[in-house]
Formats: sequence, C-alpha cells, structure tokens
Amino acid sequence: MIKRFFEKHGIEPVKFIHMSIAGIVSAIGITMFLSPVHLYDSGIAGTSLLLSQLSYIGFFNLSFFLAVLNIPLIIYGLKKQGVAFTVYSVFAVIVYSISALVIEDVFELGEASPIAGTDLLLCAIFGGLICGAGSGISVRYGGAIDGVEVMAVIFAKSLNLTVGTFMMIYNTCLYVICGIIFKSWTLPLYSMVTYYVALHTIDFIAEGIDRSKSVMIITGKGDEVSKALMEEFGSGTTIIPAKGGFTMKDRTVVYFVVNRFQIARMRTLVHKVDPHAYLTISEVADIYKYEQG
Repeated sequence: MIKRFFEKHGIEPVKFIHMSIAGIVSAIGITMFLSPVHLYDSGIAGTSLLLSQLSYIGFFNLSFFLAVLNIPLIIYGLKKQGVAFTVYSVFAVIVYSISALVIEDVFELGEASPIAGTDLLLCAIFGGLICGAGSGISVRYGGAIDGVEVMAVIFAKSLNLTVGTFMMIYNTCLYVICGIIFKSWTLPLYSMVTYYVALHTIDFIAEGIDRSKSVMIITGKGDEVSKALMEEFGSGTTIIPAKGGFTMKDRTVVYFVVNRFQIARMRTLVHKVDPHAYLTISEVADIYKYEQG
C-alpha cells in the first residue's frame, strides 16, 4: 500500500535520507549556536525560538513550536506544492523537531553556545551557515523545512510581492517584535546577520556548487562561432536566426552553456572568430538533459 502510494505521487524513498540530514543539520545550527545566546533564525524557526523563550512551561519548548507551527503551514500548501513535497517537508520537520529535543537534552545547553561561547558574531555567522545548509539540502531534494517559505510561495504573488520580499517583511517584523519585547536591539541586529548568512547558504546549496552560465552570442558568423565552441568545449550549441533591430541585417543568436571556469576561454574564442560579437551571460541554477531510451 505504501509502495503504491509512493509510486503514484513520485515519492523517492532515498530522499527521506536527504530530509533526515536536513533536519539534523538544522537542529544542530539552531540548538548549538542560536538558541543558547537568544539569537533568532528566520521564519518559523525564529518565531519558535521567540515563543520558547517567552514560555514558562517546559513542555512548550523549541522542538514543540517547530513542529506545531511548521506542519500545519506545510500541509496547507499541499494543493499548491503537491503530495511529494508535503510528505518530504513534514518528515524533515519531524526529524528537525526531534533532533532539537535530543540535542538540548543531551548537552543540557545553558546561556552559551558549547562551541562559540557567548560570542554573538560567531554564533550568528555559524548558526546561519548551518541552519541555511539544512534548509538548502531540503530545498535541493524537493522539500522545505520552514512553513513560512511555503506561505511565501503561495501568497507572495497575490500580494504583488516576490517570495524574497515576503520573507524579508516577515523576518523584519519578527526582529522588530523581538527588540520591542526584550527592549534591546542588539540580538535582533545580530539575528539579521544570521538571516543574511542563511539566505546565501540556502542559495549556494539548493542551486548547486557548480552553477553554470548561459551565454547568448549575437553574431554575423553564427556557423563559425558555433563550430568553434563545439570543437573547443565538446558540447552542443543552439542556433537561433535573428535580425538586428537597428541595422535590419540578418544575425544569429548562438545559445551555449559553460561553467564559471570556462567563461574567459569562451569569450576569447568567440571574439577571435567574430570581434564584433555581442555576448550576454546569465546564471543557470539547474540543467536537465532528456535522453531517449
């Protein structure tokens, strides 16, 4: 029955290993670096840290709020994001919550990080780095570990906002509330460092370490440029007929993908073939190649 459910919705069992790693890594970041010195992560993790600090009942701890706040938001996004995404995400959050509980019990954390002490800058940087790595792993393999990110995807467009802007507004409000409640802006400001580091770490991991570049070459020597690129780099090109809007002369757009280390060599080669070629270079997050069986 479970196997049939997985096959129907395209759920890959191996990805539960990735989600487990994501949950454990995120738990290490939040419990070993952020929670002891009262810094705040972004999204639901930051909200959970704040609520756990305000709660005087032991049962309502960090792991409790991580599960109770995240899971309903992720399930709410079921229709929009699909069954596989929801299953992966709920599993990752459960691992995240349980791991946080276990780490807090085992290490009996006090008012200082067991690794970085009370150095707020170190805690902010490494807490953001590790939590961002956990989130990045979950996103890379088809899930999410923070319900606010799911809400951002669902509601940002209807509010005429980008997902990034939605998250920034949410986190800014969170940090302002923290500053008002505790009558101090030191921790919220350091928490913004955490958010910045985590954001870039998520992008770095989710989009790949070896991000490629797409190149569009506008040239009057399309065949020659295309042949030179294929011979030099051993990969194909796409040739698109075009016409200059100002000169109305026939031109060719050659589309080509290279990695970051090949850009200089590619640019030199193109201008050797056609000194007047016009190039634009853009980031490419993922490349998928369909091969017929």
